[in-house]
Amino acid sequence: MTKTEIVPTDAGDARITWAAAKKPWAVLAVSHGAGGGIEARDLVALAAALPARDVTVALVEQPWRVAGKKVAPAPKTLDTGWRGLWPALAAPGLPVIAGGRSAGARVACRTATELGAAAVLALSFPLHPPGRPESSRAAELLGTGVPTLVVQGGNDPFGRPEEFPDGPHTLVEVPYGDHGFAVPKRAPLTQEEAVEVIVREVTTWVTSLR
Repeated sequence: MTKTEIVPTDAGDARITWAAAKKPWAVLAVSHGAGGGIEARDLVALAAALPARDVTVALVEQPWRVAGKKVAPAPKTLDTGWRGLWPALAAPGLPVIAGGRSAGARVACRTATELGAAAVLALSFPLHPPGRPESSRAAELLGTGVPTLVVQGGNDPFGRPEEFPDGPHTLVEVPYGDHGFAVPKRAPLTQEEAVEVIVREVTTWVTSLR
């Protein structure tokens, strides 16, 4: 069962698309990155799979996307939108796992402790801008204060798995995946298999939180 909800925030109207489980024990709230929306392959796959494992998935669209803008605002504004959405995400009275892909993952990391997130799911965490490893955002990831799973493509130009620092988070690799988890045609696994890796690893981790 899916439904859509418009949520006013101080950054503008946001939108939540709910993929509801019949008897949920948690909500996984995941937002998009700066270059795309909730149609990203990983978000779509998780919304399709997790309700069957008793986890409701909330696909979150930040106000700038709802307004039809092409460029994401500053991180501070993204955080404002996420904070404004949080009461709606927590309304079912269940633990909320904060998550997102790329810029959305950064927002979830920065606000996890403040908002009382049960855990953080960071999909394609942008550890640094492409070609600029000196501009690290590792502090955001290391400072979540809650159980954190990073799912990273093996060829992600924003940070390959081996570039990540040691820390309290768990990191799993999607072999050959780029920042959008796309894999080359010559890779020894198909695109479908790459997405299956994401779903399997996230499902296993989320289930372990129960």
